[in-house]
Amino acid sequence: MNSKWIDYTTLTLIIIGAINWGLIGFFNFNLVAVLFGQFTWLTRVVYALVGLSGLYQISVYGRIRDFSN
Repeated sequence: MNSKWIDYTTLTLIIIGAINWGLIGFFNFNLVAVLFGQFTWLTRVVYALVGLSGLYQISVYGRIRDFSN
């Protein structure tokens, strides 16, 4: 599987998560819950994918360090 595809997909999910947290912080509005329901299995999947994407993107730090040499 192409690593670049995974990088862009996970980065997109992280951006969605960041926008959602911004909406919660500024306006007390949870977009994910509005779109998929409050505490449904689909909402939990979205949150889990955003969390896993964040963990995956930690690897970017190692790859950036490798490119700088």
